[in-house]
Amino acid sequence: MIFLKREVMTVAGQISVACVEARHSILAGTAGPAFSMRRFFAFLVAVSVVVSFGLRRVNGAGDWLDTEVPSEQAICFVLYTVSADTLKMTAQLYPFNDDVGRKVQLQIDRDGAWEKIAETRVSEKPYGRPQEDIKRWTAHFRVTPWDDSRDYRYRVVAADGMATLTGTIRKNPVEKKEIVVAAFTGNSNRDRRLKPDIIRNIQAQDPDLLFFSGDQSYDHKLHYQAWLLFGRQFGEITKDRPTICIPDDHDIGQSNLWGEEGVRASSPTGDSGGYFWSPQYVNSVQDAQTWHLPDPFDARPVQRGIGVYYTALKIGLVGFAIIEDRKFKTGPKGLVPMIGPRPDHVTDESFDRKSFDVHEARLLGQRQLDFLHAWGQDWDGVNMKAVLSQTVFANAAHRHGKYNYRLVADLDSNGWPQSGRDRALIEIRRSYSLMIGGDQHLATVIHHGVNDWGDSGYSFCVPSIVNFYNRWWDPKEPARRPIPGSLKDLGDYLDGFHNKVTMRAYANPDKRRVKRYGGEWGGRAAGYGLVRFDVSSREITMECWPRGVDVTQAAAEQYEGWPVTINQLDNYGRKAVAWLPVIEATGMENPVVQVIDEVHDEIVYTLRIRGNRFRPKVFRMADYTIVVGESPNRLKTFEHVAATAEEDDRVLEVSPR
Repeated sequence: MIFLKREVMTVAGQISVACVEARHSILAGTAGPAFSMRRFFAFLVAVSVVVSFGLRRVNGAGDWLDTEVPSEQAICFVLYTVSADTLKMTAQLYPFNDDVGRKVQLQIDRDGAWEKIAETRVSEKPYGRPQEDIKRWTAHFRVTPWDDSRDYRYRVVAADGMATLTGTIRKNPVEKKEIVVAAFTGNSNRDRRLKPDIIRNIQAQDPDLLFFSGDQSYDHKLHYQAWLLFGRQFGEITKDRPTICIPDDHDIGQSNLWGEEGVRASSPTGDSGGYFWSPQYVNSVQDAQTWHLPDPFDARPVQRGIGVYYTALKIGLVGFAIIEDRKFKTGPKGLVPMIGPRPDHVTDESFDRKSFDVHEARLLGQRQLDFLHAWGQDWDGVNMKAVLSQTVFANAAHRHGKYNYRLVADLDSNGWPQSGRDRALIEIRRSYSLMIGGDQHLATVIHHGVNDWGDSGYSFCVPSIVNFYNRWWDPKEPARRPIPGSLKDLGDYLDGFHNKVTMRAYANPDKRRVKRYGGEWGGRAAGYGLVRFDVSSREITMECWPRGVDVTQAAAEQYEGWPVTINQLDNYGRKAVAWLPVIEATGMENPVVQVIDEVHDEIVYTLRIRGNRFRPKVFRMADYTIVVGESPNRLKTFEHVAATAEEDDRVLEVSPR
């Protein structure tokens, strides 16, 4: 029976992939004339009926859509974070029987005995359209003050004590020299199997933080059931380490998402801007995936009462900004010309890029830019910073789905709108932050540029967990400044919107890779990313691991081109035009240095330096204010400091008051 179940799942996945690829061929105009859109959708409906019937018959009680479980199994999985002396945890539950109590407890192991530290009532709020008949079944815990200086063994108890789930709430690893983040994206429903290869590897690599950047669920109208499946797939690792989840378009039931501050979208394709399904449904998805994150920076909802979750988290000596790069983004339909089969797909090489850079089109929105501005100045307890988003600020994929579907520009990428993209990069680089995201089905390491190549920070777009809709980096033109490496086509390029990008690494699908490593997943360039922050040397190493590779084996290989190592200072790669005096601090190790342009009254950057000696670079001849140290009583301010065109022997000495 198990063998038959897997076979049916595999066939269903292959049929689904064929349907998706056929649809894209039709939209791109590459399908044969006899294969009309009407026939395609008729075929799709027929296949869906057959597959659905077959899966239910074969799976029986094990069908992923069947959420009935014995009361002893009522707790599916747990997500948690600890921030600012506060523990926040969400327990995701299966539906309770009517005769089962609704209270859920959080207990910790105190000297061998379980002690209740929190109790809550499970939420039975309806999910909302299109899952009006489904309840949330979440249990949220907030415990403050929380001692993050030690590990705690915990258990969640539900269903009148019949159901328990045990895990570890980890201490804040402030003593660790290296903070490790495992990053994932794109858990496509083309493969609903469990993920034992990922679980094995993550337990071996033992990261300090898990980051799921979006599309944890691909079942647009069935988030509750798909979320339970996600928990069965990844709960074994989320129960023992802090986890960040941020939902993306497929999670909230759309093909793409341009949130436009919560307006109603005209269709599930989303290209008009906004959210198609009910605000209650969107909030239910966010309740399940993000409630456990630290409290939002600015909790005011957007339009129609849709909540926000952008916030900050510290793990060890690394600070993370968690943003919603699609909630405020403007939809393209009707705003820019349609020069392709879809409002978001441009297929004409000669299209006018400047006309697409609409001034009023937003990307992050002012609220999130304000958040990044404030967060970038706060270096309390951290040596390094990173920004976590749904996707990266570039349009790197040239081919989609099939080899013959070449896309000039994709408005679903964060390469558009260009000015919004530039504003985001300018704010992020002020804090020397690495950017980590997903969504693109194409793993890349890119050095971003605004006015010149490499004048901003680096991004790591991690590969999809399940990558059935493939994409390729395949530029037609050679690099303007080639970079030697094991991969071809590395160096300086213009992306589809003529943003400046420097490609450092990528993982294209390649059938030849199947026999080398990763099996079917290596050929599809599926996998996950690992980022190592060395908080002492300030080096950042990005690793890209194929699915199916056993990292415990000495011969385990990453995708070709990885690992990529950079220095923290590379994340503001802008070339110096002028220099300020050397800052020399005594009695202050690794002080924070902030440089302010006095003419524009603008922060140039804020950085916790390495060591006690630092020469600030600046980008124009002017007078500057330099602030050294940290609040409340160790600040030293130097005003009206003139920049010089060359480095000189001036020194500004700083010592504690």
